[in-house]
Amino acid sequence: MTIEARFRLEHRDFTLDVDLNVPARGVTMLFGPSGCGKTTLLRAIAGLEHCAGGFLRVGEMVWQEEGLFVPPHRRSLGYVFQEPSLFAHLSVRRNLEYGLRRVPEGERRVSLERAIELLRIGHLLGRRPGQLSGGERQRVAIARALAVSPRLLLMDEPLAALDLMRKQEILPYLESLHRELDIPVLYVSHFPDEVARLGDHLVLMEAGRVRAAGPIAGMLTRLDLPLAQGGDAEALIEVTVAGHDAGYELTYLDFPGGRFTVTRKELPLGERVRLRVVARDVSLTLERQSGTSILNIFPATVEEIAPAGSAQVTVRLLAGGVPLLSRITRKSAALLELRPGKLVYVQAKSVALLA
Repeated sequence: MTIEARFRLEHRDFTLDVDLNVPARGVTMLFGPSGCGKTTLLRAIAGLEHCAGGFLRVGEMVWQEEGLFVPPHRRSLGYVFQEPSLFAHLSVRRNLEYGLRRVPEGERRVSLERAIELLRIGHLLGRRPGQLSGGERQRVAIARALAVSPRLLLMDEPLAALDLMRKQEILPYLESLHRELDIPVLYVSHFPDEVARLGDHLVLMEAGRVRAAGPIAGMLTRLDLPLAQGGDAEALIEVTVAGHDAGYELTYLDFPGGRFTVTRKELPLGERVRLRVVARDVSLTLERQSGTSILNIFPATVEEIAPAGSAQVTVRLLAGGVPLLSRITRKSAALLELRPGKLVYVQAKSVALLA
């Protein structure tokens, strides 16, 4: 099942020209600089921008093609904007109930009670929007979008208007939606942290066009894309909680290339979580080192090397088939005689658990 979208929309100083095909499952991040067309694409998918000659299919549902344009109110979607846009004169409960009138009881796949439970807003139901914090208002807006049992959820930078503390408060709720609901999400963002924590699939946009799209782990480590060229270049690795060491307060996380060790986390055995490994924190050696404080060491094969400025290079590696990046000096690369296919040992000095 996929989401297929083909739109060409011309404004006076901007043209959106996209041909997109992404999975109709998980969270697809629309990522790129301000003004690249992310929100315009989302609005076209919602039917708020009418692109003549466009095409849109969500799974088995065709919402636009030659001779057909399903209006926004008849598209089975939820839309969460940057600002919550709640009705100020209605209570939280009545805001949530507002959209239910257009969803027949037999088509309600997400009950109102389930939406309230997922966003943990039961204690807010009697309040009005003016009595809520920014994070609470956005949680209500997300619950309202879920309550219409959408086949597709659109989120347009839902955390952009929040300060850092409120963002950290709401991210776990977004992650719970990801884990517990089988609703595909198209999520607009230009914040790398949101992309790393929430995304399964990544669409990189530039000047109204799709530059590249694919699974997020591969996209972040492609050396031909800007994501792997900046100072914060990183790899995301899916790992499984393999064990805990109570004596040393450590947790062991396995992936196809080996085992990571992190400080103790209260995670159940067998749970799948995500690690962020920043390229500048990865060093390379030709032999497995002993007598070192670094615990995260495993073999990898050099796949590709690209310049990173005048003094450094970025090395793309595969560890058990899983891509990693290392940012080292050109001199180090020369001394190690690095080349595609060469076996090395990765030393990850620091990793971050995204949970």
